[in-house]
Order: sequence, then C-alpha cells, then structure tokens
Amino acid sequence: MNIRLKVIALIGAIFAVLVWAAVQVERHVVMPSFAQLERSDAQTAMRRIAYALDRTLSELGLLATDWGNWEDTYRFVADHNSAFVAANISNIALRQLNVNVLMIVDREGHLVQARDLDLESDQPLGLELTSAPELPADFPWRANLHAATAVHCLLRTSEGIRGMVIIGRLLSPAVVRSLGALAQVALAMLPPDPSAAIERVLESDRVTHVYRSFNDLYGIPVMTLRVDVPREITLRGSRAVAYASACLIAAAVIVLILLVVVLNRVVLNPLARVTRHAVALGEERDLTTRLDLPRRDEFGVLARELDRMVERVAESRMQLVDQSFQAGFAELAKGVLHNLGNAMTPISVRLASLTERLRAAPIADAEQAVAELREGTADAARSADLEEFLRLACKDLAATVRSAQEDVATITRQASLIQAALTEQMSSARNEHVIEPVRLTELLAQSLEIVPDTCRARLSIAADETVRGVGVVRVARTVLRLILQNLIINAADAVRDAGKDQGTLRVSAEIVHEADQRQLHLQCVDDGVGIAAENLERVFEKGFTTKSPETNHGIGLHWCANAIGALGGQIWAASDGPGRGAALHLLVPLTARDTALAGAT
Repeated sequence: MNIRLKVIALIGAIFAVLVWAAVQVERHVVMPSFAQLERSDAQTAMRRIAYALDRTLSELGLLATDWGNWEDTYRFVADHNSAFVAANISNIALRQLNVNVLMIVDREGHLVQARDLDLESDQPLGLELTSAPELPADFPWRANLHAATAVHCLLRTSEGIRGMVIIGRLLSPAVVRSLGALAQVALAMLPPDPSAAIERVLESDRVTHVYRSFNDLYGIPVMTLRVDVPREITLRGSRAVAYASACLIAAAVIVLILLVVVLNRVVLNPLARVTRHAVALGEERDLTTRLDLPRRDEFGVLARELDRMVERVAESRMQLVDQSFQAGFAELAKGVLHNLGNAMTPISVRLASLTERLRAAPIADAEQAVAELREGTADAARSADLEEFLRLACKDLAATVRSAQEDVATITRQASLIQAALTEQMSSARNEHVIEPVRLTELLAQSLEIVPDTCRARLSIAADETVRGVGVVRVARTVLRLILQNLIINAADAVRDAGKDQGTLRVSAEIVHEADQRQLHLQCVDDGVGIAAENLERVFEKGFTTKSPETNHGIGLHWCANAIGALGGQIWAASDGPGRGAALHLLVPLTARDTALAGAT
C-alpha cells in the first residue's frame, strides 16, 4: 500500500472514530437526557393529578365542614326532623353539591341520615356504607367524631374505587377525565396492584406511562392512576439528533474530501512526483531529466537537491566515460606502440646493416670497368686487370645480395608481426561503445568545449528549434562528441579558407524511421569555401584534403567516416560548389532502451 492510500485510510479511520464517538454521545448522553426530561414531565403530570385529587378532597372536606357547622344540621342530629331531610338532603341537593354521598353520623357512629345518588342516572348507588346502621367499629374516623376535626381520604366501596368522604364524590370515569383535563394529560384509573411500587415509570416507543398507587383510609391500595405522556420531546430530539448527525457526517465527508484534496495537492502529489522521478532514474538510468519542482516548501528543497545530485552524478558519469574512453585510447596506443617498437628494432638494425653493405659495394667501380671494356681502348694488361676486378666485384656483389635477401626475409617476418599486432588491436577496438542518454544541445556544448579557441572565435554555432525538439537521444556520446568536434573544426577551416573572419555553422536535427529503426539525422551547414562536385565522395578518403599540408593531413573526415560506420551509421557531404558552403549529414542509429541500458552497465 502506498503512502497515499495509507494517509487516506488513516484520515478515514479518524473521521469514522469521531463519527462513532459522536453517535455514542448522542445515543447515551443526548437521547437519555431527552428521555429523562420526558420522565420528569410525566412525573410532574402525575404530581399535578395528585394535587388535583387532593384539592378535590380538600374542597369536599370544606363542604363537609360547612355542613357540620350548620345549625340546622346540629338540630337535625338531635331531633331527626324529617323536614330537614326533605328540604336539604334530596337528589337535587346532592346534584347541586356535585356529590354522590351525603351521610350524617352522630358521635357514637350511628348513621342519622345517609343518602347516595348516581348523578348521571339519578338512581341510588346502594353503597354498603350508606346502608349500614352505623359506621364499622374499626372505622378510622370514629376518633375524629369526638375530636371534632375534619379529615379527607379515599375509601373503597362496593362499587369499586370511589372518592368518598362523609360528604363524598364518586371517582367515575368522567371525574377521572376532568382530573386529567385539569393537568392537561391523559389520565386512566386502574385496579390497585399491591405488589407494585407506589410510583413507577414505564416507557414505550411513543408514550411514557407513570403509574401511582393511592391508599384508602385503612392504608390499603385502593386504586392506581396512570398518566400517559406522548414522547414528543424524544421524537423531536431524535429528529434533531438525526439532523445533527447527518450534518455532522456531511461536514465530516466534506472536510475529509477537502483534506484529501489539500493533502494530494500539498503533500501526496509532490511526493508521488518525486517518487516516480526517483524510480524512473533507477529503472531507465536517464540522468538528463530534471524534476524542476517550483515549490518553496520541503518538497521543493528536496526536488532541487535531487536535481543537483542527479546533475553531479551525470557530470561524474560523463567524466568517467570520457576518462575511460581516453584511457582506452591511451591503452590501445600504448599496446600498439609497444608492439611496434619491439618489431621495429630488428628492422632498424637490418636496414642499417643493409645500408652500410650497399654503400660499401663497388657498384660505381664495376660500372666504370664495364664501360672501359665495352669501349675496347685499353691494352691487354689493362683489360686483364679490369676483368679480374669485375670477377672480384661480382663475387662481392653476390655476397651483398645474399645478405640483403636474409635482411629482407627478417624484415618481412617483422612486418608480419606488426600486421598481426595491428589486427589484434583493431579487433579489441571494435568493442561495444557506451550508450548514454543525452540532449543534443548539451552534446553540442560539450563538443565546443574541446574545440580549439581559434576555431571557436572564427565560427558561431546556430542550433535551430529542431535540435531542442528532438529531446533526449541514446547514442555513443563520446564518439559522437568527437565527430561533432571534427566537423566544427572542419567548418572553421572552411570559413578561414574562404577568406572570412567570422562564419556560422547551422545545426538541425530530426528523427527518421527506416525499416522499423529509429535514426538521428544531423545536418551541419557552414558558409565556408564549399566543396567541388568531383570531391564530394573523396573528402572522406584517407589522405585526401584540399587544405594546406601544413594545417591538415586529411585524416579528420576519414576518421569521422570510420567512426560513423562503426556505429552503424552514414555520413555524406553536399555542396552547391566552391564558395557556396557545404553541408555534412550524419545518420546515426538510435539504440533501443534495453540495449542502451545494457551498454551503459
């Protein structure tokens, strides 16, 4: 996994953890707070119900106190006046009082008068308490009869749970609904549950239920009221939390995208570019490319330092190749000179000895003696002496010739050794050239560095856009540099021979494709003395030159032709004639990348 995926995965994981934490906080902190608020609200509603119930009981207590303090009631307990009952304890009176039960009890607990009424049906309720002659012996309110104190509570009747005092009101469904209306909640009355707590809260998805049990005057659970509170707060809170979560996730996604974009632009893209460049340098070994990253941060510094390092490595490699090339030449020359020296020493000795013998031979005297004998003017004694001289001279010349034959044989053997040494050196000189990637503009600059100052002062190099447009090519740089050096020197000499103080060499380049092979075509055009048509082919022959022997020996272009041929290329000349300049064309095969890498290894 590359660093881009690692950074994106790390950021995504961080944001995922943050979102998870936010959801957990909302679920376990925010939402429970809404639920607690609802429970508090439901419990408050139940307290309102209890308060309303207590208030109703207090109102009934006040009403009972008012009846108890009424003088007519006091006299009725004493005389049991039936007119009092007819006038005050009728169904109409109970309906006006909004009570279901009215009981008048004396101090001993005997029922002086008792009446119950269903206010809705206007029929008697038939309660056990109103039908009995006296209050039960364990009735808790007997003590209040003697103390003359008011009291109110709930009392179970045969009709179920009813709110009742001595002046009592039945807790009917309508009364329960009115109590719920007072508290503005939904209220329901349920049978008592002795095993349940006095107050408990149960929650469903949509409603919070609060249950509260109420005891009668005996302390026994007499009924349970249930308050139903819709969970509007939780519902709205859930919607708010969902909206907040969606906004949080959307914001996290937007921030993540922006962060990834910024990281890509600021960190990851420059890092990937530097990495690709380093990998390309390692795989292709092309030291001509540069990052040229115009940044002021650490990546810019790293890119510039990497470019400087590559430039220094390229210079070191170029110097190493040049030194190796020169060292190869020097080693080759050293071997040739050593072998030639070993072979030339016997030849020199033989030639010196042969020269001395030939110089000492009586050739001139023999020719003179032959001339005198041919004229016939000498006497017999003179003729005999001349003949004897010629016999001795011939014997001497024969010995000289035999000795010369031996020397020639020795010289021939030594010449064979020289030829064999040259052949061996030529075979070693045909090794593969080092192929390097190079820009033609840099190659021209390198060629000018080794051109004599007089030539550079006389000739200016004009490279058109095609040279720059070719870009990086893979060639035998050292050989091509020396070829261009010779062509520049040849062009400078041509300008000098034309009688000009300043000339121009125009260089153009193109890539041509022939038979599935890419070749570099270089054209070097000068404005010098030009070349005659009959000499266009001969300028590349060994020893041929149109210049003065003092300045040229006819080996520059010949060497260029041999060097180009060794690279598998071609060289030819073109000219419109004397005085019209000349053009030299180079066609150099471009080595494939794999081959170039193998040659550079």
